[in-house]
Amino acid sequence: MTPGGERSRSSALVSGAVIALLFAAVVGLQAARERVGTELAPSAATGHVLYVRSPPFVTRAALSYRSVAADVYWIRAIQHYGGTKLSKDPNKQYDLLFPLLDLTTSLDPHFNVAYRFGAIFLAEPAPAGPGRPDQAIALLQKGLQAQPERWEFAQDIGFVHYWWEHDYTKAAEWFRRAADMPHAPNWMSGLAAVTLAEGGNRGSSRRLWQQMLEDPGAADWIVSQARFRLAQLDTLDQIDALERIVMTYTQRNGAAPRTWEDVVHAGYLRGIPIDPERYPYRLDPARGRVELDPGSPLGPLPAADQPRPSIKLETGPSTPLGAGR
Repeated sequence: MTPGGERSRSSALVSGAVIALLFAAVVGLQAARERVGTELAPSAATGHVLYVRSPPFVTRAALSYRSVAADVYWIRAIQHYGGTKLSKDPNKQYDLLFPLLDLTTSLDPHFNVAYRFGAIFLAEPAPAGPGRPDQAIALLQKGLQAQPERWEFAQDIGFVHYWWEHDYTKAAEWFRRAADMPHAPNWMSGLAAVTLAEGGNRGSSRRLWQQMLEDPGAADWIVSQARFRLAQLDTLDQIDALERIVMTYTQRNGAAPRTWEDVVHAGYLRGIPIDPERYPYRLDPARGRVELDPGSPLGPLPAADQPRPSIKLETGPSTPLGAGR
């Protein structure tokens, strides 16, 4: 190699190293600035500044370090979501979540977990999430543009329409699209028909999540999500049953029960009713309503905009909901 070639190669290596160091410095500086801002700013303004919002700029700046940069922004997205979710601030703001996920998936268009987990984060209703199913769908559609063969993204869009937007026609359309894609599981082909026939029915919701739970190819986090949603459906069924018990007590005694102890002493339950996570249900005697304990990880429950199923219950000591804590 000629001296000039060596100098050129050396210069390129130095330039690359400098750019990498500058990029790392930018990330570190951004983190440091945010830490300082967190210490100095009032709680309402904490952590809601994103210094780089342009995916094309970040993609160009990252050069061959795009995967590393994608990991950095993915971690930031998780921290932002988790930190905001655990915050005691009554005015929680998840305003950085979509921009961070957009940056992550622009840097690495094959970051499948970021698309699928990110969509769950975005669609989760307040205060557990931003309540933005529209952004969840936009993120998943971005994934489909990058990977048109990924039937999982089409299925996830269908679930967003079904579970959070209650648009069963669109859900069925996306389930059908997913079923037509290569490598889609056999059970996908029946989802569209079930959704159109029984959309909004809690039983059909249970079957959809059960199918995801039993899919042998499902990732661990999908199985965990399906179990969580099935537990929420169990909770909704239990609340319906408990409210009917409260109504029966009120009709027979001429007044609503003041506490669960009143219901237990009357023989309708064996003990204080608890949810699937073993948190006691709250009784509102003024309205005759049963609600989740605010500390229960099962909340917030999905909107119950469908007719409630009929559940036969027995009163007295054998009532299955009477297992005390």
